[in-house]
Order: sequence, then C-alpha cells, then structure tokens
Amino acid sequence: MGEARAVLAPYPMRPSPDVPLDPDAPQSYLNRELSWLEFNWRVLAEAERPGLPVYEALKFLAIAAANLDEFFMVRVAGLHRQVRLGLRSASPDGLTLEQNLQGIRSGALAMLRDMHRVLGGILDKSAGVGLVLSHPDQLSADQRAQLRARYLEEIQPVLTPLAVDPSHPFPYISNLSLNLAVVLDGQGDQPEFARVKIPVGPLDRLFRLPGGACLWLEEVIALHLSELFRGRRVLGSYPFRVTRNTDYEFDEDEAEDLLATVEDGLRRRRFGPVVRLEVDTSMPEDVLADLIEWLEVGSQEVFVLPAPLGLADLLAEAAKPAGPGAHDPSYLPEQVDLEGEEGVFATLQDHDVLLHHPYQSFEAVMGFLQSAAEDPDVLAIKQTLYRTGNDPRILNTLIRAAEAGKQVVALVELKARFDELRNISWARMLEQAGVHVVYGLPGLKTHAKILLVVRREAGGLRRYVHVGTGNYNPVTAGIYTDVALLTADPLIGQDASALFNHLTGYARVRYRRLVVAPEALRGYLTELIGREADQARSGLPARILAKMNSLTDPALIAQLYRAARCGVRVQLIVRGVCCLRPGVPGLSETIEVHSLLGRFLEHARIWAFGVGRRTRVYLSSADWMTRNLDRRFELALQVRDPGVRRELLGILDLQWRDQAGSWVLLGDGHYRRVGQDGLSAQLELMRRHGTLQP
Repeated sequence: MGEARAVLAPYPMRPSPDVPLDPDAPQSYLNRELSWLEFNWRVLAEAERPGLPVYEALKFLAIAAANLDEFFMVRVAGLHRQVRLGLRSASPDGLTLEQNLQGIRSGALAMLRDMHRVLGGILDKSAGVGLVLSHPDQLSADQRAQLRARYLEEIQPVLTPLAVDPSHPFPYISNLSLNLAVVLDGQGDQPEFARVKIPVGPLDRLFRLPGGACLWLEEVIALHLSELFRGRRVLGSYPFRVTRNTDYEFDEDEAEDLLATVEDGLRRRRFGPVVRLEVDTSMPEDVLADLIEWLEVGSQEVFVLPAPLGLADLLAEAAKPAGPGAHDPSYLPEQVDLEGEEGVFATLQDHDVLLHHPYQSFEAVMGFLQSAAEDPDVLAIKQTLYRTGNDPRILNTLIRAAEAGKQVVALVELKARFDELRNISWARMLEQAGVHVVYGLPGLKTHAKILLVVRREAGGLRRYVHVGTGNYNPVTAGIYTDVALLTADPLIGQDASALFNHLTGYARVRYRRLVVAPEALRGYLTELIGREADQARSGLPARILAKMNSLTDPALIAQLYRAARCGVRVQLIVRGVCCLRPGVPGLSETIEVHSLLGRFLEHARIWAFGVGRRTRVYLSSADWMTRNLDRRFELALQVRDPGVRRELLGILDLQWRDQAGSWVLLGDGHYRRVGQDGLSAQLELMRRHGTLQP
C-alpha cells in the first residue's frame, strides 16, 4: 500500500480548476466521514509496512477493523438518526445525508474486502512465528477426534442454542457479537432456524490445536453443530454480525441525578437500532431475507463479505506472546527522577518539567500523585478523570489521600464514550471513601487534563499543577504519545484553583494563564491566527506549526485559508480527520498537512504560532473540532519556560521531518506516503529517552 486506497466517493474529491476561492464555500472543505475513512486506510496500510513483524501487522489490521466498528456505532449511526428525524441539512462540504451514507458504504465495503486481502498476506507469513491457520478439511482423522473431544469439553458447555419459532421469538443480538444462523430440517416441509452466539471473549477467536495449527472458533462450532442439535439434521450454518447505534443522547437539563441518567442511557444503548449487518458470502438469499426482516435493517445496511467476519477480535490474538520476531522489540521508557535529593516538590520549585509519554514513563506522574497523597503538608488534591483505564492505582491513591484527611476532589466525566461503566464504578468508590466527586458542567463534557496539589509551606500555601494532553490512564500512556507540564508557577496554580472552583461550584472565573473552552479558546485561536496573518501582510515572516488529532471546524479552517492567502506558512500534523484542502491555488498554497502513524498512537496537541523569538508555544487537551471548542470543557496553556519551549518545538520539528511514518494530504482529499525509509521520529525519540530490547 504505497498510497491509501481511494474512497469511492459519490462526487469527485479532486477540486476542479474552477473551485471558488471563497474560504467559506462548500468546495473548499473535505467531507468529514470520507476523511475518516482515508485515515483508516492509512492505519490498514501500516499492516503492510515492509519488515513489520507478523503480530504487529495483525495488530494494525485489528485496530483498523475496530476503528471501523466504532465509526459505524457512532458517526454512521448519527447520520441514520438524522435521516429518521427527517433532517435535510448538508454537511459543510455540501453533501446531503444520502450522498454521505452512499459514499461511506462504498468506501467501507471496499475497505472491509481489502482487510481480508491484508489478512491473507499476514497469514502467508505467520507460520514462521508459530501461527498456522488450517481448514477443517485439512485435519486428519486423529486430529478430528481430538478436536471433537476438546469441543465437547471446552466449547459446547458455553454455547446456548436459541430456536426461532412461534414459541421462541427472534432473540436479541448484541452489538458486535458474532453469530451463526443455523438452518435445521423441520418437522414439516419448512426448515427451522436457530441462532448460536460465538462466545468470543470467554474463548479465543483462534482455537489452537496440538502442533500449532489453528481454526476459527466459528468453524469449530459449525463442524460440531450436530452435537449441539442432537436428533436434528443441520442443513447449513452461516456467520453474521450486527453493529448497533451506540450514540445515545439524553437531556442533562432534565436529569435530577446525572449518574442514574447515564446508567439508564447505557441500558438503552444495548438495544439501539442495527446500523450494519455483516453476513458471510455463503448465506442463502432466503436466510438473509429473514435476518433483514427480524433485525429491521434496509438493504443499504447489509454488507456481504468473505469469512471471517469481525476481524477486530484479532486484537487479543495480536497481544499474545509468540515466537522470536513476531513482535516489535520491547521498549523500556526513561524513568524520570522527579524526587532528586529533596523530593518532587523541591524539584518543581526549582524548574518546570516536561514529560513526553510513552518515551518517558507515566510512573513520574504516578509518583507525583503518590507523593502528594502521602505528604502530611499537602492539604488538597483536585483532579479531572476522563478515561481512567483498569489500573486501580490512581483510584487507590485518591482514596488514601481522602482517608488521611486531605481535601480530595475528583471530577469524573461520566459521559466518556465506552468508559461510562468504569467511570460510574470509580465515582461510587471515590464517594464512599469521602472524596468530593463532581460530574462537570451541564451540557459539556469535561475533557481537560489537569491535576492540582495544594501544599502548606514555610512561606504559605503553594500550588503544584500537572497539565497534559492525554488521559490519566497508565495503560494508554504506554502506547499514546502525549506531553504534560509539571509546574509550580503561581499564576498557573491560581488559575487551576479557579478552574476547579468553577467546575465544582458556580464561581465566575477570569484566567491569566489558562485558556478555557468553550468560553475563550475559539476566540483565542482566532486571534493567534489573525496575528500571523497581520505579520504576513506587513511583509514579515509568519508561521503556524500545529499538531493535533483532528481538524474539522469550518470557521477555523476558513481562518487558516485566509491566513494562507496573506502568505502565512501553515504546517499541520493531523493524525486523523482533516477537512482542510491544502495546496489549492488561490486558497491554500502555503498550507501543508502531514499525518504521522507508527508504533505509538500520536495523541499530543502542541501548537506554535510565530517565527523566531516571538514564537508562542502551547499544549492543549483540545483538537480543532467544533465539539472541542464549543461543547467541551477544554484547556490550553502557553508554555513560557524557555527550556520546555525548546523541547516542544524540537518535538514538532522532528515529527514534521519524519519520513518513515508520515503521509502527505493532497488537495483532493487522498494521501501519499512520504516514504518508508529515512527518519523515523518515533524511533529517534525512543532512542533518546529509553532502551530498545530485542
């Protein structure tokens, strides 16, 4: 995959020569959904990178499949809901809902089919690392006998066959579950139907046989259905899989108890309408027709695909230990010593500290929090929690601090998608321990990442602050690239105190160092972009160099176009969705967009505005998306420490020069790989900060 495959859009993505130069015109924007599909093509392309170990290739394939699942569960589901509500508004690029869904279907179907081609290529090379996929027809009589014995002992007790007849209505099919539609001979002339859910999760998707051979779990079950339906003749079995709408909504203004309301929403989400039905190519038309009727889906939601379905299940397989050369070399990140001779607080009194995860271990953050919990002079700890993960250490540390008599505040975001149940559980445990738990501001998700420690010292109270671009999640901090600042700057500390007072009470706040959304961040970014445009109009050098996950906000994109027309050099590192068209004559000739992929997920948001000594550098929790600027509580912080500024600018410069993992966005919305040799920013940072081990 030298280039990401072209998404089959319902309109030509390449701008025609008569594209209006108006930055606000629909033709000046790329479609958000199709841009996302382009991003997932790049993820899938990583699975075919030359020299990539087999299990790492399997990981990228599974990630691409999981990404596509979530895309349908959220973005596509949202479009379907708009259709059901009778909405007719076009997207910023001018596409109608119907055109958008048509383009998504074409691109997704092509992508799903290509995933199977990629899987075949991976399996062709997998025997060398002990992964040998077999077919039931290839098994010897002895292997069949061993397989039957293991099936009866290990698999059949987990299965629950569900008949469909007048006494047994069609069962609920859970989201993303893999199933077999089983056709049995009937008592009369009509065959009968049953459903068997494949127990992926309790059991591995790949069933291993002695000697290293593997079979798909659904193949093993299909091979032994006569054992499950004793006395009946099995006429056939056909895999299918459903994707449901998980994009639930609720009215916070009407919610007396937000926690109970979110719990109720999660229960309702389980029964969301089906937005995609995937079926095996072997499924007969009459069986498919029955499924379509029972599941209440339209023909446009049906995807007929070769086996196997549900490639996201392979993520668990990709994480397993395997033979030499199956995985990337292990990496030990740098352990940052914040304690020094006099402890972490003395270190931060002396200078600010920049942390760059995962190249530098998240244990530095854990150490800072644990020191605060154990220090008798610490009076208060206040922290935002968005995606917490399964590691209980943060939870336990906050509980210990509360039990020690400190004032502990945890702002737990209950609406962090797919982490709601975990966050609800955390909130309850923290409350029971005496932690002050709040759920943020009505109508806004709290996406900001900030930790405040208030300590009693000889000169009075001093505040210590951690501000980051990533979640307080020790697991994802090992695979997502993020930056964070640890500081004892008094003004930042005062702002942090004011921020938590705003989140926990009704205080009106004026910040001096923090820039907060939705109140001020959009206007602040507009001012920064405008300042560079003014510089360029005056004939002076002007530059914007910014790294983020997504760029979709039409107003900001239009401002970047106007700055480019003034001569501002705009260099953007946008990992995922980008709705800006770079390099279009008369519109964006001075704008370049790169997308950086690799071993780690690029997640940091770092912005630099200006040239030379007047360059302003920021880190932030916010992407340049409408939701982040208008519907989330976010923050950005200008970094003033000269050493930290140099470090952040060095990171941006290194990643902009990357050749091994970078893609260049073209004006037509497609991407071209820079090259697979040359500088790898991620590898260089790994070498600088940690140790690679074979």
